[in-house]
Formats: sequence, C-alpha cells, structure tokens
Amino acid sequence: MRVLITGGAGFIGSHLADAYIERGDEVFVLDDLSTGSIENIKHLKGHRRFHYTIDSVHNAPVVAELVDQCDVVFHLAAAVGVRLIVESPVRTIETNVHGTEVVLAQASKKKKKVLVASTSEVYGLSNDVPFREDGCLVLGATTKGRWSYACSKAIDEFLAHAYWREKRLPTIIVRLFNTVGPRQTGQYGMVIPTFVKQALAAQPLTVYGDGRQSRCFCHVSDVVGALIKLMDHPQAVGEVFNIGSNEEVTILELAERVRRLTGSRSEIVFVPYDEAYEQGFEDMPRRVPDISKVSGLVGFRPTKTLDEILQTVIDHYAERMHARGD
Repeated sequence: MRVLITGGAGFIGSHLADAYIERGDEVFVLDDLSTGSIENIKHLKGHRRFHYTIDSVHNAPVVAELVDQCDVVFHLAAAVGVRLIVESPVRTIETNVHGTEVVLAQASKKKKKVLVASTSEVYGLSNDVPFREDGCLVLGATTKGRWSYACSKAIDEFLAHAYWREKRLPTIIVRLFNTVGPRQTGQYGMVIPTFVKQALAAQPLTVYGDGRQSRCFCHVSDVVGALIKLMDHPQAVGEVFNIGSNEEVTILELAERVRRLTGSRSEIVFVPYDEAYEQGFEDMPRRVPDISKVSGLVGFRPTKTLDEILQTVIDHYAERMHARGD
C-alpha cells in the first residue's frame, strides 16, 4: 500500500511512518517542519520506500500530486500544543481548518480514504466523564483563546463528515487523548517531556494550577497500531473513535512519578495558569476517554502502563543528553 502522511515529520506521524515501512508499505510524508522535525525521520531518509516533501498542506497542487500517488491519507498536520495555541491563535485556526479543507478536497477528487486526526480537546468543558464519541461538546467562550483549537478541530470533524455524507469520500475521525513517547517535544507545553527534561536537568518541575487536574496518557506505539487497524477496517468509515488510555493520573502525581523514576531531587513548584498562559485561562479538570467503540471494532487495548510509558521517554531524553555531553 502507498500511504500519505501529512505532518509525517511530527511525533505521531514519524512513528506511523516507521510502522508502515516495517510492514512493507510505501510511505510519502508531507510536512512544513513548523512543529515537526527532520530529526524525527532522518533514519528513514535513505529507505527506498520512503519519500518526503517539505511543504505545506495549504499548497493544493503539491497535496494533489501526493494524493494521486497514494492509496490512503492520514491527515495529521495541525497546530498542536497549548502554548502554541494560546500564543498563535490565527496560525492555529488557519492551519487546522484550511489544511483540512485542502486535504479533503484533493482526496475527494480521487475518492482516497482519509483518516483525520482530531483531539480530546473537542470535548471542552464537558463533565460527562468518561467521554463518549456521541456525547455533547461543551466549548468555552470565544474570548478564551484556548478554545480556538478545540473549535477548529471540531470544524475539521464536521468537514470530514460532510465529505462522507455529501460526496461519499471515505473518512475516519480519531480523537487522540494525550499520546506520548519518544520524539515528543515539550516545546509547546506537552507535560511529560517537559517534566522529564526538567527532572534530568535537576530543575524544578513546573505544575500548572493546583495539579489536581487529571489526564490519561497512551504510548505512541499503541496509538499507531490503532490508527493502522482503523484505516484497514471498512466499518470504520464515517465514524469517530476515541483513542487513548483510561489509566487516569493527576498532574501532581505525574510529576511525583517522573521524579521517582528519574531519581531526581528536583522540587515541584506550582505555577498559576494566568502566569503560565494567559489571563483567565481555562483548563479541563478531567479528560478520560471511553474506548469501548474502538476496542469493539479493532480490539484496541493499551499495552503499556504509565510507568512503562514514562520510562521510554526518560530513556529517550537521557540518551539525547548523553549524546550531547550534558
């Protein structure tokens, strides 16, 4: 199979490319390197079944040419990370909405199946936990920049559904819940790589708010496995799926675990949301997926515990620091 991955030099995209190459397929990557990195795919650059294009998903002729060459499309290119969203809301909205418009329009011409990566952020302020795919989305006020990301990804979902219903373009939507693992950057506010790098450098671990907000973290290898199975399954078309772990942990407990696993003596410091992001910043107190739908269709079950996930990230960053001589 010939697979196109937009955002393929990103964290999840590069692991997805690895999996398809290992399976024996041919992979085409499109990435503008705005949040991805050539470092993530450099080990694949000499492979005869791997091809990459450094360009934007907004470039319709380039997207059209790549879509023509491929059988299926994974649309992962997006503005990601709370910090980027708060600091660059225009870029966030335009990247997410217009990029998805271009990909779906080009794929529709040749009826190439598209999997669109959405996010748990679309559930917004809903307290109907665990979140079900058919549950209501509760977004905050439009004056709060943080919700622009959730709204832009919800529009992406509406677009994907519209292309399926109106134009019969086969689409699949996945809502990802805190995917983590090696290669993830902490640059845009991702909590685990941030904690790990702080602990290894003997710096204070910065917990935003009171640390009682909880999240569920799923290893990228488990997520990639689910993405491939959904792409292969005919009954996934036209549907939305949560993908993540349901092992819940508070952010304060997460910081304590990172400190224990690294053997760090770093102190844990609390930073108010207003200071970390923007005045009036709102966060979700809990974010837990109901994964019964994806489990029922493709047998998805997370295989790695939180401690095992943390260890893979610790090992990754410790190796990088050693290589740099830090």
